[in-house]
This record gives sequence, C-alpha cells and structure tokens, in this order.
Amino acid sequence: MWEDRLLVADEFFLVAHNDIRGKARLHPAATGLGLAGGLLGELVLYGHIVVVDGDLSVVDRRPPADALAHTVLDQLVGEAQHRSVRTWLSFLAQSATTSVGERLSRAGVLRRRESRRLLRTTVGYVPVDPNAAAWPTTRLRVLLERSDPPPTLADAVLLGLIAAAGLDREVLWSTGPRAQHRLTSLVAALPAPLKELVAHTEAAVGAAVLRGGP
Repeated sequence: MWEDRLLVADEFFLVAHNDIRGKARLHPAATGLGLAGGLLGELVLYGHIVVVDGDLSVVDRRPPADALAHTVLDQLVGEAQHRSVRTWLSFLAQSATTSVGERLSRAGVLRRRESRRLLRTTVGYVPVDPNAAAWPTTRLRVLLERSDPPPTLADAVLLGLIAAAGLDREVLWSTGPRAQHRLTSLVAALPAPLKELVAHTEAAVGAAVLRGGP
C-alpha cells in the first residue's frame, strides 16, 4: 500500500495539514522546520549524514533512491563549508513545504492546487483521499496506545519531530497517559544523532515562532 512507502517528512506533512482541505495546523515556520528536520532525519536514517555537537557531516555521498533526498544530499555536499544543523534547518525550511508537497503529489497522495487572488498565485496541496491522508495520524496514535506492532526507528524520529513542532496534540488526542509516556520514552531512546536533530528542531521552532518567521 502507498502508506508503506511514505518517508518521515511525508508523514509529518500529512499530520501537519488538515486531512480534508490541506490547511496547515501549525505556524508556517514550525511546519517548515519540522519538515526540514524530517528531510535531514531521512538522510541520517539512510546512513548518509551524522549529527554531532550541533554540526552535520556527510559520511556517504552515494545518491539515495528518493529524488528529494538526493537533492538535499547534493546541497549538503555542495555547501560542505556550512555544517551547522540550525543553519541547514533554516535553509531547508524555506522550501520544505513545497518540496515535500510535490513529492506527495508525485506519489498520488496529494493533488496540487493553484489559486489566484489579488494578482497573486498561491499553491496548496489537498488530499486525493482524505482517509489515506489521515492514516499517519491514526497509525501513530495506535502505535502509542498498543505494544504491538513495535515502532520502527523512523516512527520514533517522526514522533520526536511531531513533538518538537508542537503537533503532538494531534497524535495524542483522545489517548491516555500511557501514550504520552510511550512517546516520551521513544524519543528519549533515539540514537544520539537523531535525538540531537530532534532537539535542534525543537529549539529552532521555538525561536522562529517567537520572532514570527522561519
């Protein structure tokens, strides 16, 4: 099924947007930074980059199978003098909503929609199937409430980024204390590079929302 092919940033996008109209649930800066964290998290999971002490390093330049991940890796390689995780989060956040939205559009999950107002064209993404778009939120809620199936490392990263961006209320809605405890435990047990990426994303979201921009 298509949901089995979704990557971390894809599922973050669907949790962060209304599953009927595609409207963002978060401040745009928080959405962009959460998606940027997802794109970097995918490369950590693929084994292409590592995050240590606030910096990221490329450890495998071989192109990932996913086209967007390949593009992001090429950017990291081409601007190797910039290593700060916060710098890359801010940079990728500027285009992450469009980049991930287009990836989901190509996958047939979302439909690109243009609207023109006051001589300005805006682009949005609406679900092809609202039930399918709602699936990641439902899947994560069930995962937190039950012990089976066990979460994957990608699930834990996704949950960490969801909490970092302030989206955890969407996943934890109608759940009990066990789900919150499980979420906290999963994030705390992340490998150091991924835990650090989540922490930097949370700090970047907090700073961006306070100043009202990315």
